Amino acid sequence: MPDSESSRLIRIAVFYDGNYLLHVSNYYAFHNIRQSRLSLQGLHQFMRHAVAQEHGTVVHRCQIVDMHLFRARLPAHEAQQRGKLLYYERVFDDILMWEGVVTHYLPARHGSGRKEERDVSMWLAMEALELAALKQYDVVVLVTPDGDYTPLVRKLHTQGCQVFVVSWDYDYVDEHGQRQVTRTSQELSEEASVHIAMNKIISDPNRVDDPIVANLFVTSDKRGLSKNEPSDAPHQHLADLEVYRTDDDGSDELFESTILSLKSAYGFIRHRPNNLFFHAKDLLNADFSNVSVGDSVVFTLGVNADDEHVAKRVRVVTSN
Repeated sequence: MPDSESSRLIRIAVFYDGNYLLHVSNYYAFHNIRQSRLSLQGLHQFMRHAVAQEHGTVVHRCQIVDMHLFRARLPAHEAQQRGKLLYYERVFDDILMWEGVVTHYLPARHGSGRKEERDVSMWLAMEALELAALKQYDVVVLVTPDGDYTPLVRKLHTQGCQVFVVSWDYDYVDEHGQRQVTRTSQELSEEASVHIAMNKIISDPNRVDDPIVANLFVTSDKRGLSKNEPSDAPHQHLADLEVYRTDDDGSDELFESTILSLKSAYGFIRHRPNNLFFHAKDLLNADFSNVSVGDSVVFTLGVNADDEHVAKRVRVVTSN
């Protein structure tokens, strides 16, 4: 007879900090050597395998029964004024809908900063606690690095619910020349039943050929679809969505100069009075890996979060 513990169904619920998930996907798409976006389908499969391994059972007995994402989002009339943001929001909704993720949005308000993040985290915590009590999940997966969720983890434990915290730590320079650092709260990590440091798993040389890890990222064929994805399905990975920002000074004037220096995913263009930062994603007609110091480029001006000029819409004119 099979052991009752290893043969019973384990019910999993996943709760996403939505803006954090987008930050992580943007990091791997634009600032990491993988240059590929996360696959939600692959991420959910990874979670099921992790729970199965922890419980000593088979994967098909570990089923995700609920998925929820919480995020602050701009009103439609404001998003419409920000290029293709409104379109990308719809694409994101399609992806989440196809994968079965229930969305919860709060209106984003200018200047609210940390308070806005706390509003989202409080809503996530209340929903997770209520649903766990009503549906009696076996495992709750929290996708967040935020120590504000530590009390939620403790409360879920009192209900007999195991809590997996899934998070990524990363450090990079963004397209505005600003250093972005995310670290998982030590308190949250220690309080969780299981903490999965995804960046360590992804970079582990012993798992380079592990299909469970490989499937965390989008792999496309010539049609631009993920492998094994139906041709009529929206992509089950995170589209080119960006966190709200101001990056254009409204001018279409073109400037011409040369590339001064290059780093891993960004560089600088000669310009007076101050040389201009540009990011790999702002190159319109060339792969960043193929450009060289001294190449002639044309570009427009944008501004970063500190109101400093940066180069945008960069095109290589001549190469060395």
